[in-house]
Amino acid sequence: MSSESREIMHDQHSHPVGATRTYWIIGVILILATGVEVGAYAGGEVLGALANPLVLAVSAAKFILVVMFFMHLKYDSKVFTGVFLFPMALATLVIGGLWLLYHVVHPLR
Repeated sequence: MSSESREIMHDQHSHPVGATRTYWIIGVILILATGVEVGAYAGGEVLGALANPLVLAVSAAKFILVVMFFMHLKYDSKVFTGVFLFPMALATLVIGGLWLLYHVVHPLR
C-alpha cells in the first residue's frame, strides 16, 4: 500500500464528535499525571515505599489514555482492543511474577 493510499484511508475514517475538546482534556490530564510522577520521584524520601508503585500506576494510566484516545483504539473494533490488551496483561503478569520472585521469595542478601 502506498503512502498516498494510506493517507487517503486515514482521512476517510471519522473522528468522534467533539474530538478536539476531548484531546485537549486528555492532554491536560497527561500533563498533570506527569507532574504527579515527577513529584513522586522527587519526594521519594517522603513517600518511602509508596513512590515506586505510585509512579508505576500513574505511568500505566498514562499509557492506557494515550493508547485508547490518541491511537484511536477506543473507537476501533473490540478485536483490536483484545489483541492489544492480552499481551499487555501477560507482560504485566510476567513482570509482576519476576518481581515477586526476586524481591519477595528469594531476595538478594
